Amino acid sequence: MSLKDQITEDMKTAMRAKDTERLGTIRLLLAACKQREVDERIVLDDATVVALVDKLIKQRKDSIESFQKAERTDLADKEAAEMKVLQAYLPQRMSADEVLVAVKEIVAEIGATGPGDMGKVMGVVKTRLAGKAEMSAVSAAVKTALAG
Repeated sequence: MSLKDQITEDMKTAMRAKDTERLGTIRLLLAACKQREVDERIVLDDATVVALVDKLIKQRKDSIESFQKAERTDLADKEAAEMKVLQAYLPQRMSADEVLVAVKEIVAEIGATGPGDMGKVMGVVKTRLAGKAEMSAVSAAVKTALAG
C-alpha cells in the first residue's frame, strides 16, 4: 500500500471515529498532495509525499515559534497537534551519528575537499537522505565533514 493510500485510509478511520482534529489535518495533507498532482500533472510517489509532509511540518514549526512569541499558546497547541499527526507519516529518522557517517561516506565518494564543495555534496546528500534525515542536521553534518 502506498503512503498516499495509507493517508486516505487514515482519513476514513478518522471520519468513522469522529476525530475532527485528526481528520482536519489529514484532509489538509491530502489537499496538498492533490494540489501538487494537479499543478505538476504527476502522480505522487512515496518519496514526494514524504517531502511534502516534511514541508508541512516545517511550516508548523515556524508557526509554533511565531505563536509562542506572540503568546498565543492556544494556536501554538493547535499547530503542535497537527505536527504530531503529520509526523506519523514520516519514516524513521536517522540519528545524528548515522547522518554524519553517511555524509562522510558521500564526501569521500565524490572527492569533496573543502567548504567550496558544499553545494555539490548537498546535492548528492539530499537525494540519498531525503525523508530519512532532517535537512538542518544534514547541513550541519556536511559542514563538519568538509571542515575536518
